[in-house]
Amino acid sequence: MNAPDPAREVQDRVRRVVDAALDRKAIDLRVLGLEGVCDFADYFVICSGASDRQVAAIADGVGDRLIAHRAKPLHVEGKRASRWILMDYGDFLVHVFDPERRAHFRLEEMWSDALDLTDLFVDSETGAGIEEDRSQQGK
Repeated sequence: MNAPDPAREVQDRVRRVVDAALDRKAIDLRVLGLEGVCDFADYFVICSGASDRQVAAIADGVGDRLIAHRAKPLHVEGKRASRWILMDYGDFLVHVFDPERRAHFRLEEMWSDALDLTDLFVDSETGAGIEEDRSQQGK
């Protein structure tokens, strides 16, 4: 029996986040690779919802999908206001913004040293999540 690969398990969880967010029609989803940039997480998943209600729905979808796979967040902030919901899963953080907060905080600019790994998780032509086997190509 093969020993589990922790890095691959984290990637699988990030893939589930991406799929769940896209299922709830997340806007402008980005996956940033933080390896070598910070020491508290490996990935940021950043996306937006068009309204407070959609922001909450995206976060709920992500949480439900990961709980179904036995992954609970260490901490969640912002659920009450649903303008910026931060979900901390240890190895990765999920940021779900309304458009105004995302434009204001500009996390992608703040973390510009991070690698944009979105294309490993989201098909640029269809906007759909990429299955595990395809994201492993070229590695």
